[in-house]
Amino acid sequence: MQVIETLKDGLKRSYTITVPAAHLDVKVTEKLVEAQPEIEMKGFRKGKVPLAMLRKQFGQRILGDAMQDAIDGAMKSHFEATGDRPAVQPKVEMKDGESWKEGDDVVVEMSYEALPEIPDLDLAKVKLEKLVVKADDKAVQEALDNLAANAQSFEDRKKGSKAKDGDQVVIDFVGKIDGEPFDGGAGEDYPLVLGSGAFIPGFEEKLVGAKAGEEVAVEVSFPDSYGAKHLAGKAAVFDCTVKAVKAPKPAEIDDELAKRFGAESLEALKGQVTERLEAEYVSAARAVMKRGLLDELDKMVTFDLPPSLVDAEANQIAHQLWHEDHPDHHGHDHGAIEPTEEHRKLAERRVRLGLLLAEVGRKQNVEVTDAEMTQAVLAQARQYPGQERAFFDFVQKNPQMQQQLRAPIFEDKVVDFIFAGAKVKEKEVTKAALEKAVEALDEI
Repeated sequence: MQVIETLKDGLKRSYTITVPAAHLDVKVTEKLVEAQPEIEMKGFRKGKVPLAMLRKQFGQRILGDAMQDAIDGAMKSHFEATGDRPAVQPKVEMKDGESWKEGDDVVVEMSYEALPEIPDLDLAKVKLEKLVVKADDKAVQEALDNLAANAQSFEDRKKGSKAKDGDQVVIDFVGKIDGEPFDGGAGEDYPLVLGSGAFIPGFEEKLVGAKAGEEVAVEVSFPDSYGAKHLAGKAAVFDCTVKAVKAPKPAEIDDELAKRFGAESLEALKGQVTERLEAEYVSAARAVMKRGLLDELDKMVTFDLPPSLVDAEANQIAHQLWHEDHPDHHGHDHGAIEPTEEHRKLAERRVRLGLLLAEVGRKQNVEVTDAEMTQAVLAQARQYPGQERAFFDFVQKNPQMQQQLRAPIFEDKVVDFIFAGAKVKEKEVTKAALEKAVEALDEI
């Protein structure tokens, strides 16, 4: 086989690969000999069919396989010899494909963009700041107050009291459209917390100021995007009978509250709350430090980028941002979305950092274990209650989905490796300062 370079421009490569007809014929013969012991044919014992007859009957089918094997082998040898790693799947086209006939040499054109040579990363030069936040008494008390609010009960207000936002009203209701009740629009003794957003927009506000024993006609319109299509956009009237108005009463912060949340005592609950808060702070601080790392790496390392990867990333960014600006448009039946210079700049950053982290991981033999993948699949499966088995089967059969789950795990493991070798300085800050730093992550 012969491989001749026809283009070498930056990261772009093109080669002509020639597979001689004689080589191809040898490959076909090898495959026929390999298959011969298992073939049965009328008039011959199993394994005794002459090669000439096998070639006549199966030659054309095997020729295609032999041709593919020969080309794949030539490509593999080429990449091993040159050290090139294609950025995307190489494009392979057969020359004179329509006019090619058996007995001719096979000539293909192979083109690709090679991954760039990525310089080694000197971890000792990476300087990072790690924010540290302690769960102080104020933060713990706020968390306990929230738990108490979530465990609140409701007590009847004095007779004649008007319902306020945050109160619970117990109502019977019947919904009507054009004067006719509709399915699913009625309820009895329904405990509705005003301001909770449990009912359609505008409903709860109309009950603010109502008293126990009153009847209130609540006029609202179902949103255009309402799930039940026969109600979407329709005006409706709900005839409501207010049976009780109740004021919220937060639970006492004591041992009884602790037991409701699975702790043995209030002190044990405080300990659990402290641990949870500090775990949240650590997670948030890690996200901030990771952004700092990526910013540092973006300044430290430069190399040529495969144009196809940048173009694909820029198009994806432009498409994603367009849909964020048009949240009601879920399909792809829109015109072309051209990436801007800002999109391309962000794409170059992402591609550069992605290639750099991938190279660090490759050189350090970072791998995602089966156990880590299983945990990732389980976490995703929880988003589909009752369909977990179907989701597992989907992931098993979908390599692209497997890669989507594996990629962030791999990246985090590489980032942790870099953290371990970098110069990290801890800085104790307030919870507010950490929250501000987390909010700043959305800027890129």
